[in-house]
Amino acid sequence: MTTFADAPTQTGISPIRESGKPVVVPTPAGADLETAVAWLTDHRADIQAELHRSGAVLLRGLPVTDAASFAAARDALILQRAGYKEKATPRTDFGEGVFSSTDLPAVQPIRLHNENSYTLDFPGVLLFGCVIAPEEGGATTVGDMREALRLLPPELVERFARAGWLLVRNYSELAGLPWYKTFATEDKAVAEAYCEENTVGYEWVEEDDSMITRQRRSAIVTHPVTGEHTWFNHFAFWNSRTLDPDVREVLVETYGEDGLPFNTYLGDGTRLTDAEVDVINDVYDRVTVRETWQQGDLMLVDNILCAHGRESYKGDRKILVAMGEPVALADCAPATQPSTTVFAGE
Repeated sequence: MTTFADAPTQTGISPIRESGKPVVVPTPAGADLETAVAWLTDHRADIQAELHRSGAVLLRGLPVTDAASFAAARDALILQRAGYKEKATPRTDFGEGVFSSTDLPAVQPIRLHNENSYTLDFPGVLLFGCVIAPEEGGATTVGDMREALRLLPPELVERFARAGWLLVRNYSELAGLPWYKTFATEDKAVAEAYCEENTVGYEWVEEDDSMITRQRRSAIVTHPVTGEHTWFNHFAFWNSRTLDPDVREVLVETYGEDGLPFNTYLGDGTRLTDAEVDVINDVYDRVTVRETWQQGDLMLVDNILCAHGRESYKGDRKILVAMGEPVALADCAPATQPSTTVFAGE
């Protein structure tokens, strides 16, 4: 049976498909910004269809050189902007919904993850743009989460489908982000109201005025357009097993296993074994594809179909990001309903 993802492409664009790389779509060579934006606008439906087919599309040859030209291209491709909620990593805000991809050290790779998979609504589409290409490495990696779900052991998938996954965050001035940066407020009542409205359990630690949150979310969702099931979560990304061993040792010695800035569990509160976490990370490695950035490249990523990450790199690198087409978790037929407590069984 031919699936939506396997259907032939008959459009006004010319996708290039190579093993180990995201789909690349050439754009008109030598076009000025106005002409390029017009081309993106005219071919938006074709690009969207390819995005649903492939999960990620790299548009090559555009005159994107700064935040302003990136924003102009974004507005041709994304009809509705989406916010960045429950912040977890530092970013530079360039205004008009344009941010740096992530302001983490160049030597630190970033594993595949789905943006804001732990919130009740999240960006359906991400747009990355290369203003300065790194000298070495630094690709924005992507991976098809439909394929990841197919590759995971069925018994592990069944456990996650039944119980979901649990995220525990310990907010601190010293590790991770403090609560007031995550929730963009210094008013505890405002942070509490957000948590209550968004199914996030919370408690305050009186000794240092810090905060702990817990939220159980579905590990598997259904794409609202294509109807395909996908692996959609941060479980392995924030699991203590995934940390660099030296970093993990220091953090555990300092804060204890239960006091890490982030940690994840099966939705019933169970800690997966190291071997089980390794299986998930191995699947991410198997589905990862990458393409070296060139200045002017844009890459659209369907945030539900495809996870994204980052290689370590050398030299200057400036990758911009914008988020759009917000999607409600409730519209994705989550296998597990959101909760502030662990799954206790049926």
